[in-house]
Amino acid sequence: MQDLFCYKLSRKDGGCQARRGVFVTPHAEVQLPTFMPVGTKGSVKGVEVGLLEETGSQIVLGNTYHLMLQPGEDVVRDLGGLHRFCGWNKAMLTDSGGFQLFSLAQLTKITEEGAVFRSHIDGRKIALTPERSVAIQESLGADIAMVFDHVIALPNSRANILDATERTLRWAARCKKAHAREDQAQFAIVQGGLEYDLRKRCAEELAALDFQGYAIGGLSVGEEPPEMYDCIEATIPYMPDDKPRYLMGVGTPRDLLEGIARGVDMFDCVMPSRNGRNAMAFTDYGPMRLRNARYERDERPLEENCPCPACRRSRAYIRHLFIAEEMLGPILLTIHNITYYQRLMDGARKAIEQDRFVEFRNEKIDGWARGIPD
Repeated sequence: MQDLFCYKLSRKDGGCQARRGVFVTPHAEVQLPTFMPVGTKGSVKGVEVGLLEETGSQIVLGNTYHLMLQPGEDVVRDLGGLHRFCGWNKAMLTDSGGFQLFSLAQLTKITEEGAVFRSHIDGRKIALTPERSVAIQESLGADIAMVFDHVIALPNSRANILDATERTLRWAARCKKAHAREDQAQFAIVQGGLEYDLRKRCAEELAALDFQGYAIGGLSVGEEPPEMYDCIEATIPYMPDDKPRYLMGVGTPRDLLEGIARGVDMFDCVMPSRNGRNAMAFTDYGPMRLRNARYERDERPLEENCPCPACRRSRAYIRHLFIAEEMLGPILLTIHNITYYQRLMDGARKAIEQDRFVEFRNEKIDGWARGIPD
C-alpha cells in the first residue's frame, strides 16, 4: 500500500498554512493543491475526457450512489473498472454516497446499520451500509474511496450533531475493517458541524485509525462562509500533517483560496459545471452572466489570457448560443469554468512555491471585487 500511495510535502508558505505537495496514486501523481471536477455518473456533463484533460484536470470525482443505480457497479466492474469504462486515465476518487442520502433526505431513513432509501429513479427500496459502500467502491475501482459518513444540515442542534459525529466514527471503523483492495486508498471524513470540540474529537479518533487521507465533510450545507472558514481553521490542526486534506463539496473560487490558506489540499464542487450550464462564466473580474444584454455585441473573449476553446470565441457568440438554446453554449462554458478553476490551482501552487500565497489570494479577491469592466 505504501508503494502505491504516498503523500509528499514539498513546501509550506511562510505567510499562512498553505501547502505544496503531491499525492502519488496508481494512475497519476496529483499535484496539490488541486480541484476535482465532479463526474457524478462517470461523466463531467457535456465534456469528453480528452477535453477535460486539456483543462488541466488531474483527478475526477465519481459517486457511489449514482453509479450503483446506473449502470450498476457490477457493469462497471465487468467492463474493466471506472477508469476504462469512462476513458479517463488519470486519478479518480469516488464519494461514498453519504452526501446524496443527505440531499435526498425525504427518500432516506438512517439507522445504525446504514441507510435505507428509495431510488430517485424508479422508487425501489435499497439499503446502503458502510460495508456495502466499500464493496461498491472497490468494484468501481477508483484510486481513492471515501468512507461512508452521516451528513446533516446546518445549523442544527448539538445533540443531532453529536449523534451524527459518533455514528460517522463507528461507520468509519466499519469501512476500515471492510476495506480489502490494496490498490485503492481510503479517506476518512471528519464531521462535527460547527462544534469545534466535536470536530477535534472526530479528527483525532479518525487519525488513530490511520487512513491514507482525511476529508472535512458536512460544510457548505447551510452555514455562512465565515463560519465555514473558522471551522476549517479549527479542524485542520487535528488532521494528520503527513496525509492529504480534502474539503468536500466546496466551492467558490474564494472558498478554494481560503481553504488553501488554512492548509487544505483537495477540493471538489459542481459549481464550475452547473454554473456553466446556466450561462455564468468565472473570470478574474468575478462572475460573468452571459445572458446579459450588455454582451450582445461584445467581440472580446471571456478572458484574454485563457487558453480554453470558449475564449477563442467572442462573448457575443457565447451569449448567442445560450439565447438560441444551442447545446454548445453550456459545453463551452463548462470547459471554460473548469479551466478557470485549474488555472487558479496552478497559480496557487506557484505562489506557494514562491512564498507569496497570501499576496496571490489578496490579488484575486481584489480582482473579483472590482467586477467586469466595460
